[in-house]
Amino acid sequence: MIALLARDLRLAVRAGGGFGLGLAFFLIVTIMVPFGVGPETALLARIAPGVLWIGALLACLLSLDRIFALDREDGSLDLLATAPLPMEGIVTVKALAHWITTGLPLVIAAPLLGVLLSLPAPGYLWLFASLVAGTPALSVIGTFGAALTVGLKRGGLLMSLLVLPLYVPTLIFGAEAARRGAEGLAVQTPLLMLGGISAGALALLPFASAAVLRINLR
Repeated sequence: MIALLARDLRLAVRAGGGFGLGLAFFLIVTIMVPFGVGPETALLARIAPGVLWIGALLACLLSLDRIFALDREDGSLDLLATAPLPMEGIVTVKALAHWITTGLPLVIAAPLLGVLLSLPAPGYLWLFASLVAGTPALSVIGTFGAALTVGLKRGGLLMSLLVLPLYVPTLIFGAEAARRGAEGLAVQTPLLMLGGISAGALALLPFASAAVLRINLR
């Protein structure tokens, strides 16, 4: 599993679909919002948690189609299916690699980009905490979507349509936790919900993704 994780990290960096792409998209979204809604500090501060969470969600979505597609094209996925490592472990490693190359950089960059949207000072910590709790769910759910559409023509578009509705609960509770933190309100409930979503996704979706991959490889 460690060797597979190291391989996926190297491929993500070499292919240019990891750190740079997601961060560049996140930065563009953050910069464009003030041009669209105006420079009013009060308005930007109010919408900053939601905008940052939407930007992080869409940035995670960019690289989902690469999770299994490259392995499918060069035949590596067939070899992985016959390896001693269970398919559920392979899916988990793929999701972890996606989170490290996409989710983790977004978690680190989000508080810095919050300055551009005039995010209130109390909100930085809770924005960071909500992304730490919620982005693993984005990667695991996205891996399930990638498994469903692997090998399909124009699978990236279909995967987006399948995955985006599943992202909605994570987006709602993540943005709510960051908003409550920025306003000085209690954040325990949305953070616990985020943690529950991530824990449930990690517990269930690797098995569903593995089953789907076995069907697609037959």
